[in-house]
Amino acid sequence: MRIDRICLNGFRNYDYQWADFAPGINVITGENAQGKTNLLEAVCLLSTGRSFRTRFDKELVHFDYSAGEILADLHASGRKQTVKITLRPGVRKIISVNANRVTAGELAGKFTCVLFCPDDLNLIKEGPGARRRLMDTAITQLRPGYGKLVTDYNRLYDQKAAILRDWREKPSLLDTLDDFSDRMCKVSAQMIRYRAAFTARLAVEAKRVHEEFSGGRDTLDLKYHTVSTVKDPAASALDIYYDLCEHQESHRKAELDSGQCLTGCHKDDINIFINEKLARSFASQGQTRTAALSLKLAEREIHLQESGEYPVLLLDDVLSELDPGRQEFVLNRIGGGQTLITCCEGEEISRRTGGKVITVQNGEIK
Repeated sequence: MRIDRICLNGFRNYDYQWADFAPGINVITGENAQGKTNLLEAVCLLSTGRSFRTRFDKELVHFDYSAGEILADLHASGRKQTVKITLRPGVRKIISVNANRVTAGELAGKFTCVLFCPDDLNLIKEGPGARRRLMDTAITQLRPGYGKLVTDYNRLYDQKAAILRDWREKPSLLDTLDDFSDRMCKVSAQMIRYRAAFTARLAVEAKRVHEEFSGGRDTLDLKYHTVSTVKDPAASALDIYYDLCEHQESHRKAELDSGQCLTGCHKDDINIFINEKLARSFASQGQTRTAALSLKLAEREIHLQESGEYPVLLLDDVLSELDPGRQEFVLNRIGGGQTLITCCEGEEISRRTGGKVITVQNGEIK
């Protein structure tokens, strides 16, 4: 899995620019606010069809352009592929693979990457939303059909939330409430099975990486957390559905009183334990960073197991946030696949890794 060339036209702060990447380590260097992260964002879009920085495509288009374009030559699943993404404010993005138009959901899984950015260093102590994003992003690339479940669930959630918010002004809305609740339970049941299976695999790999990372001083354990009535998140979707219906029935009045959705997988979490203590409450800053890095490197290993090739690893300015020991561990673990690293001290990182240096200055790639 690798990206050979990318061309950007009217994307973020880029006019027309292109970059060729080495199959191994690529060090993208330059001062702050020059466009290094924008370049990684474009690569990430090729994998997920979505930005990791904004929900709004209009923010991805250069101020002086009516449209932005990303064109890339990739090597994935044993063959070369060309992906093109066209972005226009107020218009659905156009995505094509080898000149055949696809949706963002259909793009998922064709080219996979694992992103690690400074915000991920707080993955352990952030709220549950950060860990749900970790699960959803990874699973969507591993199991492309999962992305549709997430989209369907979000739509059902918004519609049910609107009913619960407005039913007092329009009592007729209650006629559809039970139908939306039932459909949410069905989609939740499928998502819970995917999330539980992924977390179980992540727990095994992260524990192994973390033990090596910490020199055997600390243990890392993960436990998937979902709706309280779900007896076994690895059970059949039908069994989980029945468990969710039980929870829904017991919380129906509370939902009407509060005007909020209280049943479903939108509050799922991964409980992370270091030395058998809940990490978000008791772990030190160094321990949380080691655990966060272990999760991301473990995700990379799962991709390798699934496809037989490493995903492209994107490290966005995280090395400067790490002490020398953690830097060295990460740099020693990124061989075997393609890696794109953004940093300010490019020559030094290149010397330590033997990577190709790509300089970004004021939206120009050199």
